[in-house]
Amino acid sequence: MPSIRSALALPLAAVTVVLAIPPASAAETASASASETASASASETASASASETASASASETASASVEEARLDRAAPQEILRRSGFDSLAPEFADALAGAGCFAAAERTVGRYGAALWRRAVDRAQGRGDAGGDLSRDDDRPLYWARLALTRELRAWHPGFTVTDESRARLIDRLERSSRGQDSIRYPAGKGVKRILLTGFDPFTLDRDTRISNPSGATALALDGTWLRTSDGTLARVETAVFPVRWQDFADGTVERTLRPHLPEVDLFTTVSQGRPGRFDIERTNGAWRGGFPDNENLSRTETVPVADPAAQPQWTSTTLPYAAITKAPTGRFPVYDNTPVTELPAGADTPVVRPGGPTPGSVARAGGGGNYLSNEIAYRATLLRDRLGLTRLPGGHVHTPVLEFGPGNTDPATGTVTDAEFVRNRLDIIAQVRAILAVAAGSH
Repeated sequence: MPSIRSALALPLAAVTVVLAIPPASAAETASASASETASASASETASASASETASASASETASASVEEARLDRAAPQEILRRSGFDSLAPEFADALAGAGCFAAAERTVGRYGAALWRRAVDRAQGRGDAGGDLSRDDDRPLYWARLALTRELRAWHPGFTVTDESRARLIDRLERSSRGQDSIRYPAGKGVKRILLTGFDPFTLDRDTRISNPSGATALALDGTWLRTSDGTLARVETAVFPVRWQDFADGTVERTLRPHLPEVDLFTTVSQGRPGRFDIERTNGAWRGGFPDNENLSRTETVPVADPAAQPQWTSTTLPYAAITKAPTGRFPVYDNTPVTELPAGADTPVVRPGGPTPGSVARAGGGGNYLSNEIAYRATLLRDRLGLTRLPGGHVHTPVLEFGPGNTDPATGTVTDAEFVRNRLDIIAQVRAILAVAAGSH
């Protein structure tokens, strides 16, 4: 696959034109030149050893996060190699090595993060070289390449001082830009509906590093695309992907991403992988974290931490048109209106499952979508909707089927990273989410 620095020609009329990394600004070029002039011998040494520096920094696993440490396993390396995304980390390390000041490094990080997102979207939507034989619908190259870049950034040691706070700022910028969180743009004018969809990274990777998340694959496949809704209106879809990490959610990444856009959209849906063989429209979301370990192997068991906790409700509800969605022929998987929750009834301390939803005064222990981050993103998004006074805005959570490998490819130790059934299942899930969006956006 071409270098992430190379330009791509994308003659697609209905989709925003996407380009590779823009050239460095004049300020960056001047900064780099000044650095070289000030110390010619140091510059020559850095230039001569840029590739060695990239390799060495990647090997400094002592500073790597738990997620990043999984990169060296066989499946992630194969996924990166078979998609052409294995070249990105060395390129990024070289670019960082050439940054003569923090501002230049910050611009480099922003360019590479945005270009990584665009490249993943382009690959998923059939633009440019696939870079290898891994199917284009695969979300995993984006996930593992992002981790390769954050690992380089974490291990980077420039010739100027970078505080822990400054490095965290750079990592945050790389995370946001490579997830599409800061590139959500809708066309101006009337007569077009606007849809916002979010997906997730793969998770439970210590169980199987081959895992893909169909919600993340859907986000890549649909970002910047158009669809015709069930009422005949044209709709634009914009997407973003979120990490499977408790702390990021506590830090407000969902609200920071969604708040600017909810007032301008006609429908939003958070999407995640749910139960085998079925879609679920989750009716109710609960304000409880159940403690299942995240991708950093950290656990949180507590009330969902939000701003203004004194006014925090125990439950929020979907405003998606679940009746219309469940009745429509959207694809091969059945779609359910999922209503059960787990609660502590008012005055009680023993959890009870309520098939029809929560009872008055109860305390949440699990929403319809459980008590992990899929429930939490649904809770946060719908709470934000309500706090913004957008109570009539259709929005909620869709759980996709579990993405399964084909028969005989279920052992992580001996199985392959992909197979025909795996790809078919993912493509069918993506297509059905798109059909669900068309029904939902055309039913209000």
